[in-house]
Amino acid sequence: MQIASVQLQVVEDSKEKALEHASQMICQCRGADLILLPELWNIGFMSFNRYREEAETQQGLTLTLLQTLAKELSCHLHTGSFVEKRGDRFYNSSFLLNPEGKILGSYQKIHLFTYQSQEAEILTPGTSITVIPTDFGSFGLATCYDLRFPEFFRKMLDQGAEFFLVCSAWPYPRLEHWLLLNRTRSLENLSCLISSNSVGFNRGTQFVGHSLVVDPMGQIIAGGHDEECIVWGEVNREMVLRARAEFPALRDRVFKN
Repeated sequence: MQIASVQLQVVEDSKEKALEHASQMICQCRGADLILLPELWNIGFMSFNRYREEAETQQGLTLTLLQTLAKELSCHLHTGSFVEKRGDRFYNSSFLLNPEGKILGSYQKIHLFTYQSQEAEILTPGTSITVIPTDFGSFGLATCYDLRFPEFFRKMLDQGAEFFLVCSAWPYPRLEHWLLLNRTRSLENLSCLISSNSVGFNRGTQFVGHSLVVDPMGQIIAGGHDEECIVWGEVNREMVLRARAEFPALRDRVFKN
């Protein structure tokens, strides 16, 4: 499975320009089996004043555009996340699309960030994890701050996850935390982890980039730095099954659900 993680630079104050820029980057990923985007890339995570006014339904511009691109490129596409409006509530929502542009599943971010952030004041947390079976394997969806909660990833593992797809807007100065948690969540669950993180500045905050493709033993297959780029990597389900067969950590668990 060929992976293309699109490490996008935030385009501030113009969703139209952000969508156009993302489209150009995505079109450079032709040939990928799976494309990933970052968290809240269409407005910027720190643009709290825009959350409500720029929120979209599933019929909005962002998801509609990405469905078209997934179909044109004939690939699975993890949309990254955007602020989704459902009735009178707002969620940090991400979607996985198939090569026909259809929604295979969605995830509403459960762990909302409260540190120097208004996310939890504006948005409603999700209530359930999402693990999606595909021809490539089973994908568990996570968003940014979720990385700090190992039990969340264990729950995905127990529901069959073999790959973790993580969209993020992780800022400086916590680069080492980001690198450590990406590798740890992969290693402790003997799963591949693919992340897409933002770069550039948004409301004065700089994001760390360093999107990663990590194998089931916590080794980095591919990674970006702190500039906009596309991180390419190759993984497959056999890597996960082989690691789990050879190393007994999951079988040796004592405390299980």
